[in-house]
Amino acid sequence: MPSRTVELHLFSTPGRNDHLEWVVEACRPYLEDKPGAMLAHLPLASLYAEKLLEQTERSFRGLGRMETINSETMELSQMESILRQAAVAFIPGGNTYLLNHRLHVSHLFPYLRKKLEAGLPLVAFSAGAVICGPNILTSNNLNMVPTPYFDGLNLTPFNFSVHYGDDARIDNLLIDYQAFHDNAILLMEDGAYIKIKGKTAKLVRGRAWVWRAGREKERIEEGQELQNQE
Repeated sequence: MPSRTVELHLFSTPGRNDHLEWVVEACRPYLEDKPGAMLAHLPLASLYAEKLLEQTERSFRGLGRMETINSETMELSQMESILRQAAVAFIPGGNTYLLNHRLHVSHLFPYLRKKLEAGLPLVAFSAGAVICGPNILTSNNLNMVPTPYFDGLNLTPFNFSVHYGDDARIDNLLIDYQAFHDNAILLMEDGAYIKIKGKTAKLVRGRAWVWRAGREKERIEEGQELQNQE
């Protein structure tokens, strides 16, 4: 089980109209008024991260220094050095299977998990949220790589289904998942923000549900806390 110092800020979407306002808001306390504070940016879930880099840099301009990790071009020691110096990590969305594949193939996965378990705060949305669970099998994405890596960072016992809506097809897929796995799933509608700190998971904003195997979905109220443990 993960350390009780885990601190996660998980979003289904990063802000209104896909702007990064909610992500920046969550990162601000770790960067603002802290000279030299650095954000580790891990846009590994996207094939087109370079196109969004300027927008991301602009969103954080004046708040803190941002260092981007590129698992295709960097040595493991370079990536670990960025995480070692970071005040907060940010994992944006994209394809969860691609994200997991790149983390494993680059051998960054165990070091990232170690740093997050030790208390490095993580702000993440979409694929970045899904990878925080025990596995990534509740992702809505196609395994396009394809990757043989399905384990998540296991920072929380909850699996995640992001961009959730009233969709019988998705519900049926999650029921099939529950036939083989008994951990609870957090269903996050666009706009949802779940904060996990230590032993508790709290819905800060938006609409979300918890779905435990063999039971009906339960709506989570804003401010409601769930136990972040088995």
